[in-house]
Amino acid sequence: MPQTILVIDDERAIRNTLSDILSLEGFTVDVAIDGAEGAKKIKDTNYDCILCDIKMPRMDGLEVLQIARQERPDTPFIVISGHGNIETAVDAVKKGAYDYISKPPDLNRLLITIRNAMDKKSLVTETKQLRKRISRGAEMIGNSESMNRINETIAKVAPTDARVLITGENGVGKELVARRIHELSNRSNCPLIEVNCAAIPSELIESELFGHEKGSFTSAIKQRIGKFEQASGGTLFLDEIGDMSLDAQAKMLRALQEGKITRIGAEKEIKIDVRVLAATNKNLLEEVEAKKFRLDLYHRLSVILIHVPSLNNRKEDIPALIAHFMKELSDEYHQPQKEIEQSAIDAMLLHNWTGNIRELRNAVERLIILGDKKITERDVEMYIM
Repeated sequence: MPQTILVIDDERAIRNTLSDILSLEGFTVDVAIDGAEGAKKIKDTNYDCILCDIKMPRMDGLEVLQIARQERPDTPFIVISGHGNIETAVDAVKKGAYDYISKPPDLNRLLITIRNAMDKKSLVTETKQLRKRISRGAEMIGNSESMNRINETIAKVAPTDARVLITGENGVGKELVARRIHELSNRSNCPLIEVNCAAIPSELIESELFGHEKGSFTSAIKQRIGKFEQASGGTLFLDEIGDMSLDAQAKMLRALQEGKITRIGAEKEIKIDVRVLAATNKNLLEEVEAKKFRLDLYHRLSVILIHVPSLNNRKEDIPALIAHFMKELSDEYHQPQKEIEQSAIDAMLLHNWTGNIRELRNAVERLIILGDKKITERDVEMYIM
């Protein structure tokens, strides 16, 4: 889709020249003959970039800039200035304009400035979306007694450096608990590094966690920094810790005891400053009995225990979760949020959610895609039951 630029200038020759040149460059161009018309268009339309003259009748460029900053704070605003208005143009930059171009404009410089401004806008937009997604991803939805208890525990433990072991079935949201703890901790400005112990082959887990030196084994063609070092100053989240090999468990125990690690193939020890959170869907005490998990490591990890119940054990949270996922997914698909009938929610309350929160989210996504504007009980019967 072509990017749209608004040109605001009371000189017809300037408007026509800029419009022709920018159109040839592939932009869609809209024009305004003065500041008042430009301000109205800014309120009505979200442009990718605005070019605006300083001296105009009815409303000058600084007044337009003020309106643009209020209405479209992320849209780059470029001032077009006559030689006698340079000081005013500099003042405009101080007040939020991206840059200024002198009249008559150097077309190469103008195009470079426009593209740089749009690139910056894209980065700002992307950063905001990522931050929104991250913060949204750590939301703990639900007002059941069990969820309130978990939130209270998180609030108490987050500001400390205590290790936390999070247990629960697959799909209950153990990783959300870990992210929330990190988000509320004193380490939140440092990285949260996540490792899925079940997804990494046992022969590679040590290299993944502790790193290795070049040439330390056949495929070690360059030095690798492990997850412990990457998480320095922050938090290391070990998901599915129950699937870690006994050899890796022994090294993990030493790292937790001494606050030091050694890369594979190295002799030098490296001090680490990392908070460790772990999660598992297994009963680790049963794994200890079966000699598949070290008891001493279990006690190191389980300073605080948080158990996340299955969705079937907190069904009173399902309506709130449905509403949350409907809004989240509608935003992702850039479409108006659909309504859902109470009878449809009641039907979903009766479902056996063996896949927990993950299954519920998938079900809501399916209803949004396949259902009509208003999701009914029949939709639930067709697409979920």
